[in-house]
Amino acid sequence: MSKPKQLSGFFENYMKKDPLFVNKKALQGNYTPNTIPHRDEQIQHIAGILAPALRMEKPSNIFLYGRTGSGKTVVSQYVADQLMKTARKKNINLQIVYLNCKMKRVADTEYRLMAQLANSFGAKVPATGLPTDEIYRLFLEKIDNEDKMILLILDEIDQLVSKTGDGILYNLTRINSELKKAEISFIGISNDLVFVDNLDPRVKSSLSEEELVFPPYNALQLQDILKERVGLAFKKDVIENGVIEKCAAYAAREHGDARRALELIRVAGEVAERKNKNKVSVVNLDEAEEKIERDRIVDIVKTQPKQGQIVLYSIFNLNLDDKMFTGDAYDIYKDKCRLCGLKPLTQRRVSDIIAELDMLGIINARVISKGRYGRTREISLAIPNANANELKKTLEVSLGI
Repeated sequence: MSKPKQLSGFFENYMKKDPLFVNKKALQGNYTPNTIPHRDEQIQHIAGILAPALRMEKPSNIFLYGRTGSGKTVVSQYVADQLMKTARKKNINLQIVYLNCKMKRVADTEYRLMAQLANSFGAKVPATGLPTDEIYRLFLEKIDNEDKMILLILDEIDQLVSKTGDGILYNLTRINSELKKAEISFIGISNDLVFVDNLDPRVKSSLSEEELVFPPYNALQLQDILKERVGLAFKKDVIENGVIEKCAAYAAREHGDARRALELIRVAGEVAERKNKNKVSVVNLDEAEEKIERDRIVDIVKTQPKQGQIVLYSIFNLNLDDKMFTGDAYDIYKDKCRLCGLKPLTQRRVSDIIAELDMLGIINARVISKGRYGRTREISLAIPNANANELKKTLEVSLGI
């Protein structure tokens, strides 16, 4: 039996290589740059709303919404950083707390969110065990011990409401009526453009006193963002001609998502380094696009509920060279449910799940009419067959088949 290849030499050689990156953090989503191209209007608008905090006057609550990667988080954090610098310089008692409500174990229940908030202000709240009312009391007690202005940034706030309902937002926006010394303002950030419309009217009126929509970036604007970040992240002249333009075009196709553009060029750089290249080429960018897309789909599939996974597994077991319809998938689905020990859903519900998988971009499910026999969905894959085989194996592990 051959001995496993030792890695010490690999890592030694890796350390000797000349890196392509000088500051990879400049391409990460949580990086706040010194300048933010094409968002002057939004920066000025938010700064104008928050400025009264420097006079210890409560600013209006702000609601920011727009698609993923349109600059909402980076702009709000940039303005918050500048505000905080001025407050420190002038000895103004301002405290800013940022929470991403999508993070697991941070905002998946009202208890956890309030515990996280209370702990941000120095309270010692256990992860479980206290009545929620008691956490609110501890939180109020901790923030109301002196005259102070608090700005709370709740990112991906729609995720919080989908998990806990909007009662928590009502409680938070009512907190000021119970405070004697401190005052608190909110910035709510959402990728869901119609999220506010579905809130309780009382929550909506108090949370979104000011609203600001962030439009998606176009390809030329994305090029400017990429040029600036590439200049910070990579060594000079390692990005070949055409890479930034193609990267911007990829991201513009994805609704102008700057975060995706930055991730794409970062992964392209990592691919080039792995292949011992001293330049990042368009070929590396294409490889990065394929890798990210594959990882995204695997991630979606792994986080699907069991019933969604069985429906998808059933589709992967169809002969996709022929025309396949909902009924064909449903017959296989019932067999797979028996294998997994799960009760089959109705064909109508399975048809709904197929429509959801279509929206996620894993399959195409075109609704067609069969005359007096009603309507059905014609199913085909929206991903390469090689990826489907890989996903099939992932699903077999997850479902224990």
